[in-house]
Amino acid sequence: MVRKADRPKHIVESALKAAADSGWARLTLRDIATAADMSLADVHAVYPGKPAILAAFLHDVDAAVLAGADPASSDESPRDESPRDRLFDVLMRRFDALNAHRAAVVNIMDAQACDPLSALAMAPRVFCSLSLMLEAADIGASGVAGALRVKGLAAVWLATLRVWRGDESPDMAATMAALDRNLGRAESLARRLPPLFSGRFSSKAAA
Repeated sequence: MVRKADRPKHIVESALKAAADSGWARLTLRDIATAADMSLADVHAVYPGKPAILAAFLHDVDAAVLAGADPASSDESPRDESPRDRLFDVLMRRFDALNAHRAAVVNIMDAQACDPLSALAMAPRVFCSLSLMLEAADIGASGVAGALRVKGLAAVWLATLRVWRGDESPDMAATMAALDRNLGRAESLARRLPPLFSGRFSSKAAA
């Protein structure tokens, strides 16, 4: 019997394991309840559907990234790094968090690629996560300028995510190279929009 307080985490972990084993597209809430060894009613009471479970997983990933961004956990001040370097570190922590559930995440990506409506429904949650990633890197994400930065970061993230899904190397070298390259392109674009981005997304050129 899973304790009530442990049910949310247990359900998410069970859903990810089932997604890794059987895919996400045809996975039902009943399948997830079976994997969690819980009744459908108990699972539904916590998460009414798969989108809610996926949103909870993204929240856990956000929490892991933000915990790693805590200045108190490092002797080095975030201000000692350029905005681009801080953003690179934050996004690589996000890929590290996703790596723990690589098979499930890849299967979820495949399922959403075939279900545009589902992907569209999750878009606001993804944009919320990316806004947090900017904040974690001490880059403004509010107002019109912030909204544009979030959209620019979404392009960087999606382009790099496609590389990550095929990068099974221990050090994620291909992912790091792709992220650096994509951030460089975003930085180049930002320089053309000084009123919106000047001073907040500028840093040294890509190595």
